Amino acid sequence: MNQASFRRFDESRLDEWQLIDARFRDYQADAPRRVLEHLHRLAGDHHGYPVDRFEHCLQTATRALRDGADEEMVVCALLHDIGDDLAPANHAEIAAGILEPFIDPLNAWMIRHHELFQGYHYRHFFGQDRHAREQFRDHPAYARTVRFCDHWDQASFDPGYDTLPLEHFVPMVERVLSRPPFGGLPDPIEENEPR
Repeated sequence: MNQASFRRFDESRLDEWQLIDARFRDYQADAPRRVLEHLHRLAGDHHGYPVDRFEHCLQTATRALRDGADEEMVVCALLHDIGDDLAPANHAEIAAGILEPFIDPLNAWMIRHHELFQGYHYRHFFGQDRHAREQFRDHPAYARTVRFCDHWDQASFDPGYDTLPLEHFVPMVERVLSRPPFGGLPDPIEENEPR
């Protein structure tokens, strides 16, 4: 059997779900390659910035690594703007959604809110409150998000910076995105409830 034959889930059989589960696991194992492939789509996309979005992501990850961040944080730094290509108005949510099954919930919160926190450095140019991030001062991820934005993200638009190449980060991405998502996947079981 190459694929399931059901037309509705309530017509499905265990052997079909075993097939789907096996294919899903293979597909999930390939996620790091697909994510890195998508990251390449940011190359050449300047939007008027001094460096393109791909270079910005590499530079942010390089700065985090050189500043002693752990591997998970470095991967967060590398992928924090990956959503720019698909949803520029909501890119942080896309990046957080990609990473969330594999990372600490506080790091997912950091990625999800980095755009607001980053605004400290430019919101006033648009007549907005640059201190908007202060509403989250009591959140457990506040300090890490400030550090991420102030030390690495906002500082990573330097065309002269000696940024590490993507190849340096590939093993890190593979390790983080190869973790069991959501703390593990369920296995199909032989005994199932009657319909």
